[in-house]
Amino acid sequence: MTNPRVRKIADRIHVIVAEMLERRIKDPRLGFVTITDVRVTGDSQQASIFYTVLGGEEERESSAAALESAKGVIRSEVAKQLGMRIVPSLTFIPDALPESARALEEVLARAKAQDEAVAALRGETYAGEPDPYKKPREVVDEDLDDEQGDRDEDDLDDD
Repeated sequence: MTNPRVRKIADRIHVIVAEMLERRIKDPRLGFVTITDVRVTGDSQQASIFYTVLGGEEERESSAAALESAKGVIRSEVAKQLGMRIVPSLTFIPDALPESARALEEVLARAKAQDEAVAALRGETYAGEPDPYKKPREVVDEDLDDEQGDRDEDDLDDD
């Protein structure tokens, strides 16, 4: 869906369907439905409408049935407002994003709890030396004198 024309059609379908669900569809089975995304094929023949429903499994099932029964009315309104020669067929798909986000949040919370447990076991002291950075060696004058003295004696022996 890299074509800007197809993206505009998808955005327009998103708005039309959301307004239809809010104002014109009066099915009591329809729960609190949010349209999350609309994807249209490159030839504008099919539109996949992703939605979420607030509530439990029963609300999701009844909302899915209500959307399927209202699909014809929604498609005719999309055709009327888009004014295209070929109107895309609509497919309503429950969005798996909330479940994925919930699972990801649980994994992150578990990782945070494990990090806190490891931090509690670690204590206040660090492993190794208090100052782990290497410093240049300090040269003591006695070491220099001994080395120079050894050289002087060696130099004298060679003569």
